[in-house]
This record gives sequence, structure tokens and C-alpha cells, in this order.
Amino acid sequence: MTRTEAKRPIHLQWRFIGIVAAGGVFGALTRYGLGLAIPAPGAWPLPILLINLSGALALGALLEGLSRRGPDVGNRRVLRLALGTGFLGAYTTYSTLALDAVQLFTAGEAPGAVGYLSLSLVGGAVATTAGVWLGAWHHRRAKGHQW
Repeated sequence: MTRTEAKRPIHLQWRFIGIVAAGGVFGALTRYGLGLAIPAPGAWPLPILLINLSGALALGALLEGLSRRGPDVGNRRVLRLALGTGFLGAYTTYSTLALDAVQLFTAGEAPGAVGYLSLSLVGGAVATTAGVWLGAWHHRRAKGHQW
């Protein structure tokens, strides 16, 4: 890394842009594959719900685990950018959640749309909190700490 690159903000450094992009490719491909593999009962958007909830859980665990191991530098930064911003950023999808909700509403499925939005938003917050808890638990376990 040159002196000029070191002074540039992280979001303007090509190395980090590439790391995020590479993670994003794999995240998008994973979401696509799971979207095909998970059935959508009665056209209800179960695949996206499960993808977003699992992504929220994983992101909570990842960020908590990384933050407990030290500052956001070196390999921790690379992991955060590759897995958190890149992979999980592309794996989860707010735009498809919004589109699915609109499609449910316009199809006359208001209760299903409200349920989907509620499960997605509240479930996402719960999944993220559970991920943070799991990251903290794993850190304490690895360090040999008790509750």
C-alpha cells in the first residue's frame, strides 16, 4: 500500500473495494441458490424471509465476534468487509422484501403482507440480537469465561 493509499478513506481504496465486491458476488449467488431451493408456499416469500433472518443472525454474530477480538484493523477488517459488508450485504435483501410485501398487498393478501413485514422486521431485530448474544457467548467460551 502506498502512502497516498494509506491516507485515503477505506471506501476509496481499491483493495477494500475488491474485497467487498468479491464477498458480494458469493453472497448474491448464495441468495439466488437458496431462493431456488427453498419452496415458497402459495407464492408467500418464505425464501427471502429465511435468507434475511439468517443473514441478520450471522451479521450480529460476526460483528460481535470481531469487535470482541480487537480493533477493526488487519485481518479483522478484511473479514468484516468480505463477510459482513460484501457477502451478507448481498445475501440479504431489503429491496426484495419491500417488493414481496407490495406484491402481497396488491394481490389482496393484506394479512399475509402485514405478517411478512412483521416477521421480517421484528424477526430481523430478534435474529440480530441473538447473533450478538451468540458472538459474545462464543467469545466468552473461547476465553474460558463463565457467565
